[in-house]
Amino acid sequence: MSHIRGRFQKAVDKKVVEYTSSLPFDWRLYKHDIAGSIAHARMLARQGIISKSDSVIIVQGLESIEQELAQDEFRFKTELEDIHMAIEARLIEKTGEAGGKIHTARSRNDQIALDLRLYIREAISQTVDNVRELQRALVNLAEASMDVVMPGYTHLQPAQPILLAHHLLAYFEMLQRDVGRFNDCRKRADVMPLGSGALAGVTYNVDREFLARELGFSQVSQNSLDAVSDRDFVLEYEAAASTCMMHLSRLAEEIILWSSAGFDFIELDEAYATGSSIMPQKKNPDVAELIRGKTGRVYGNLMAFLTTMKALPLAYNRDLQEDKEGLFNTVDTLVASLDICTGLIATLKVNAEGAARAVEHGYILATDLADYLVGKGEAFRSAHEIVGRLISYAVKKGKSLPELSFAEYSSFSPLFGEDVYSITVDSSLAARDIIGGTAPKRVAQAVAAAKKTLGQGS
Repeated sequence: MSHIRGRFQKAVDKKVVEYTSSLPFDWRLYKHDIAGSIAHARMLARQGIISKSDSVIIVQGLESIEQELAQDEFRFKTELEDIHMAIEARLIEKTGEAGGKIHTARSRNDQIALDLRLYIREAISQTVDNVRELQRALVNLAEASMDVVMPGYTHLQPAQPILLAHHLLAYFEMLQRDVGRFNDCRKRADVMPLGSGALAGVTYNVDREFLARELGFSQVSQNSLDAVSDRDFVLEYEAAASTCMMHLSRLAEEIILWSSAGFDFIELDEAYATGSSIMPQKKNPDVAELIRGKTGRVYGNLMAFLTTMKALPLAYNRDLQEDKEGLFNTVDTLVASLDICTGLIATLKVNAEGAARAVEHGYILATDLADYLVGKGEAFRSAHEIVGRLISYAVKKGKSLPELSFAEYSSFSPLFGEDVYSITVDSSLAARDIIGGTAPKRVAQAVAAAKKTLGQGS
């Protein structure tokens, strides 16, 4: 850390410099920092706070620095503690006295608040784009698997038959809520804090509305203390990311289960699986396992920064430097996980026969039998009890439901008729003909609606 000349004469200990420096990670904000500084320089000239010629020199200098950074030609100096000071020092090197005017009417406190908001907006756009790609892959797989029947589970026990497409579209709905959460976060990040100064505002006649327009913000902050210390938008992104990673982890877990020998519903593409170091027969779902595993680090980043924020007094405190590493890691982890999950889903091979075999087990039509008796006039609770006793009998006899004779059915209820044999997996699916149900025509409508949401037509 370098002291600002004036108050301090003694050099900072080298260990303190290393401990307090954010430059090793906040360099990632350079584009946002430069964009904010360019807008600030133009505003200063527009308001007559600096000359137009100085503003032009500053802007040109900042643009050339951005090129240096983009081309990896920028030399970072360890004694400069953050990206703001690094860029400003280089600007002064390049432009002399004009560059020294860039920090007029601002503080690093409102500068970093601006940079983070610009970064979050960009991160949200990238995140939502990747969510949409995963949704598209799910819809495409659902549409290609409209005839595939599988067991629906509760407690990981076979419960009722459903379409695989219906199951996949459940994740489309989860991801759609994620999109909503990220877009909500964008609204609260869409506040321009520059002009708040260190904490109390600035004494210069700045035009904050001009800055907001230049930087694409819809509003300016209304309280300078809040503006420099607010990190709600960081927490909100991390919370939305945690929920989204939870959805990815659930999907990853199902992929792991479905690809196992016990299920055999899908086969992983070789490009998205790994082998064993000693067992040549293995095709391991490592990609899905890592998605599941990386969810923990995203949760951790959220909890860490919530803990950092919980006792901070107004306004700026150096603790807020802890906002960046966790945020960057969360963005990187989520964006990469969405991207890899999209490839995983897009390359899955569905084993319709394996899924169909699973439907044959577990007396999966028991609920339909109870509904059948209700249709004949039996109260549902009584019907439930009757079918429960019937299933217990079938288990003891080692028979499936279609293997039971009509006499056996009749011994449990006189309401059973010969039409009881018309209860099949297909009839079970078709019977769920309600909005949100697994009936084939309803699932087809849901696929069409999802495609429309994604802009793929009806």
